[in-house]
Amino acid sequence: MSYADETIQKLLEANSLREPLLRSIIKSLDLPPASRGLDAGCGIGLQGRLLAEAAGLQGRITGLDILPELLAYGHANVNWELYSGRLEFCLGDVSNLPFMDDSFDWAWSADCIGYPAGDLDPILQQLVRVVKSAGSINLLAWSSQQLLPGYPLLEARLNATCSAYIPFLSRVDPELNFMRSGRPFRATGLENISVQTFVGEVRAPLSSGERLALLSLFQMLWGTPQPGVSQQDWKEYQRLCDPASPELILDLPEYYAFFTYTVFRGTVPGY
Repeated sequence: MSYADETIQKLLEANSLREPLLRSIIKSLDLPPASRGLDAGCGIGLQGRLLAEAAGLQGRITGLDILPELLAYGHANVNWELYSGRLEFCLGDVSNLPFMDDSFDWAWSADCIGYPAGDLDPILQQLVRVVKSAGSINLLAWSSQQLLPGYPLLEARLNATCSAYIPFLSRVDPELNFMRSGRPFRATGLENISVQTFVGEVRAPLSSGERLALLSLFQMLWGTPQPGVSQQDWKEYQRLCDPASPELILDLPEYYAFFTYTVFRGTVPGY
C-alpha cells in the first residue's frame, strides 16, 4: 500500500470519531455566511464539506493539499450536485500558497500546519498574506486522548515509549510544539488571539464506525513498537488493543474514552 493510499484509509477510518467534534468546532467559529475560505492541508476534503455547509449556499471553500492522490480521491467522492460552485480543490504547498493577496475571508487547517511540531512563522506569514484584513486564521490539532480506561499508567508509558509521535517530537525545540502556537501568532502580528480546547467523547455501545476508528487509532498511535517500550507493556497493549484479543478493551460494556482538539485563532490586522 502506498503512503497516499494508507493516508486515505486512515482519514476514512478516523472520520466517525472526528467528524462530530469538528462540526462543533466549526459551529463555534461562527464563520461568515457567503464567505470564501481556505482549507489548508485539506486531505481528501472531508472537512471541506463541513466548512462549505457552514459558509452556506453562497460560500466557497478552496481545499489545498500537496498530495495529488488525496485531492483526486476527494474530487471523485464529492456529491457535485450539492457542492458545485461551493467547493474546489487545488494542488499546492502551505508554505508557498499559490493564491493572490487577500484572496480569502478566513483560513482553516486541521492536523496539518505545525502539527505536532514545526516552524509556524513562515507558514503563518503566507496565511496572513492571502487572508483579508479582519479575517480569521484557525489552526487546530488533536492534542490529547484517554483511550484505555482503567489503565492510565500503561497508556502514559505507551505515549512515552511507543507513540507514533516520538519521531516528530524528540529533540525538537519546545518553542516549536503546536501547543505553543500563541508565540508565532503574536510574532506574525495577528490580533485577538485565542486558544480553546474541545472535548470529543465516545462510550459503549460503540457503533461500527466508532469501533473501526478506535482500532485504527490504537494501531496508529502505538502499533509500531519503539526501542523504549518494555516487553510487558507491549504484551498489555496487544491484550487490550489487538482486535483478535478475547480481552479487547472496546468490548467492555462500560467502555468510555475521550480526546481533545485545541484551536488557535487570530485575526489578520487592518491596514
